[in-house]
Amino acid sequence: MAASPLNLKPHSQARSNSLPSEPHPLILQCNEHLSRLEASNATCSSSSLLSLKVTGLHDLHECVENLVQLPHTQQVLVQEHQEKWVDELLDGSLRLLDACTAAKDALLHTKECARELQSIIRRKRGGESEITTAAKKYLTSRKVVKKAVIKALGNLKGVTNKSKFSPRNKDHQTMAMFGLLKDVEVATLLIFESLLKFISGPTQSKASNWSLVSKLMLTKRVVCTQEAEENEFAKVDAALQSFVFHVTIKPDSIHHLQDQLEILESSIQDFVEGLETLFRRFIKTRVGLLNIINH
Repeated sequence: MAASPLNLKPHSQARSNSLPSEPHPLILQCNEHLSRLEASNATCSSSSLLSLKVTGLHDLHECVENLVQLPHTQQVLVQEHQEKWVDELLDGSLRLLDACTAAKDALLHTKECARELQSIIRRKRGGESEITTAAKKYLTSRKVVKKAVIKALGNLKGVTNKSKFSPRNKDHQTMAMFGLLKDVEVATLLIFESLLKFISGPTQSKASNWSLVSKLMLTKRVVCTQEAEENEFAKVDAALQSFVFHVTIKPDSIHHLQDQLEILESSIQDFVEGLETLFRRFIKTRVGLLNIINH
């Protein structure tokens, strides 16, 4: 009997009177994209690194979307006694959609507040006083974003380290297929976790405003960690805190703040476009899974 093209082993054991089966090209592509993402699983500290990861997710989920459409994949998913694991895959597709939505909402909320602040800076009707008030409003809105991010991260807690599937049907093809799809979910959620933390910015201790000012004046730097230096969100947060508390007062400080806001807005736009593409892919894959189990 011919071996299924969904065999995920790169090198099958030799069988008498038959040649080793070859994995389907889509399986190879999925594993290659997944391996590249897992190889760069270190914490992301810049928007450029995160953008590369989001691009990697596009390639990975394009493969998954095509994989789900294969007749052999559908045959594996509708096997008897696999309902529990198919339901888990469907639940996983919802987790991906929720995480993607949470990240996009946080980005769009920050972008809207940044644009409002930029508009006030350009008008300069109320001078420094009006800009300071707008800066305080922006920092308040960032607290809302960070609270939403904390909630989203809490929803991801425990999901990314679940044990692998143990389907009742123990054949290699079934275990490999479910295992691959679960690995894709976990790898994707790990990247969303990094993105959410990046949007929120570095965690700071709960110090009073005066303690913060004292620290900034002592070090003569707004941000002193490499993570914050490479994070556009943290840069703007720190610059606005400096502006509000008058730690850094320079003739060109407002112009510098405006430049940082423009850079932040550009970075946000890139992320939003990437997440919108991913969201559409997640929807197509979920619809594909639903069509399989409903036929």
